[in-house]
Amino acid sequence: MRTVAALPGVAAGSTPQRRRSLLRLGRLGPPVVLLAAAAGAWQAITSALHVDPTVLPGPVLVVTATWAERAQLWPAMVTTTLEALLGLALSVAVALPLAVSIDWWRPVRSGVYPLIVASQTLPVIVLAPLVVIWFGFGLGPKIALVALFSFFPIAVGAVQGLGSADPEVLDLLRTMRATRRQLLTKVKLPCALPQVFTGLEISVTYAFTSAIVAEWVGATQGLGVFMTAAANDAPRQTDVVLGATVVTALLTVALFGVVAALQRAAMPWRSRGPA
Repeated sequence: MRTVAALPGVAAGSTPQRRRSLLRLGRLGPPVVLLAAAAGAWQAITSALHVDPTVLPGPVLVVTATWAERAQLWPAMVTTTLEALLGLALSVAVALPLAVSIDWWRPVRSGVYPLIVASQTLPVIVLAPLVVIWFGFGLGPKIALVALFSFFPIAVGAVQGLGSADPEVLDLLRTMRATRRQLLTKVKLPCALPQVFTGLEISVTYAFTSAIVAEWVGATQGLGVFMTAAANDAPRQTDVVLGATVVTALLTVALFGVVAALQRAAMPWRSRGPA
């Protein structure tokens, strides 16, 4: 009997779960190589041209300067991460029940859905000062802004996912006297999960950005405050600002990975490959 050749780096006798883990790690190779090459080119250019560090510091200086400021950076990271997580949690808590209401009742869909779409025409940079004026400099306004600008992809994904349920399956369950709740929990919600998680992954990319913008307008702690202070110092600490930007990107990627892990746990059948 002919055997299938094992993929490079994957042992033929390894379990399916181990093979999938190794394959996922293998996918990280190309982006890591590209990032390393870009950082190397960046360092070489800034060193060869003797670029002013207050204009464009090299990556080595960015890392060392950011590490030197870790005592101030750490509490700022914690504050902004808390704002992002609580804002995302609030957006999910609002978006999912709203999506169910839109799916169940046509008047809600015709009245509320256009307003949800229209809400995305309001830029966060305009709303942030108003929220600070109305509600002050505390944690609540930052959470509200994060929720406002992250709930739209979740809500739209949930509405589209609930509406994608197979009508023949729904009709069959109705003939078996299934209740509306049973139709929701047994058919519609499982169908909506992929699109809900896709919307949540998109929202993750908005969460830290909207939190930092809100901190720029008015806050006493957070990455936005940290960046503003570094940019306004004399001499200007461009290396620290770039370091905080990289930290924000890493936090976003980490949160994206958490959402992807939750998606695999909630929908194991989608990640289960052939044995």
